[in-house]
Amino acid sequence: MNDIARPHLLLVDDEAALREPLADYLSRQGFDVVQSSSAAEARSRLRETRFDLVLLDIMMPGEDGLSLCRHLVETQELPVIFLTARGEATDRIVGLEIGADDYVVKPFEPRELVARIRSVLRRAARSAAAPAENEAFMFEGWQLDPLRRRLTDAEGAVIAISSVEFRLLMAFLEHPRQVLNRDRLLDMVQGREAHLFDRAVDNQVSRLRRKIEVDSRNPQLIQTVWGGGYMLAADVQRVLLDAG
Repeated sequence: MNDIARPHLLLVDDEAALREPLADYLSRQGFDVVQSSSAAEARSRLRETRFDLVLLDIMMPGEDGLSLCRHLVETQELPVIFLTARGEATDRIVGLEIGADDYVVKPFEPRELVARIRSVLRRAARSAAAPAENEAFMFEGWQLDPLRRRLTDAEGAVIAISSVEFRLLMAFLEHPRQVLNRDRLLDMVQGREAHLFDRAVDNQVSRLRRKIEVDSRNPQLIQTVWGGGYMLAADVQRVLLDAG
């Protein structure tokens, strides 16, 4: 993170009546907060400044939060927490499926939001700090460099993966040939309580399969264990990368 004492947050919400007091509250809780009233303004802020986390409203005029989140997970390794006024399960599932790390439903208790922000930042810090500087994972011709979050195939081609796909793949690589049920994967990847939606895990697994399987409709690497969850059916080696 930019500053251990004061993580840098981007708060994106078109409602000034919510955004401004929330930014003041978060500042009092130890965060540096930059406000944006639209996705377009947020994109400009993101080009100018490095943030540790984005708080993102789903429903906004113009480009909505879901679209901006897709852009973030495709182009930046940046945690996202959705702020949504909708209580329907569909919005929460869609947000998690496209790569958001968490969500809160308006109206929310500010202390709960602070707890979720700190939880997501802790997971991001652990994910970044865990691998050795020159260590990578090798499996079935694939190589994942955790420090750089760089996935390459047997020919050395780089395959783009989102931050959620990266954490999901890391969970499998750290527990090869072990059955990981959906609740455990949710905890390891999303950090959400066990009552969250199984479908969010299923869709993220499907996305990851499309990246690493020869035939994602007949997966050989990430296998479904009926009634149990998923398993990486491959041997994993930890290797040291060249210093260059």
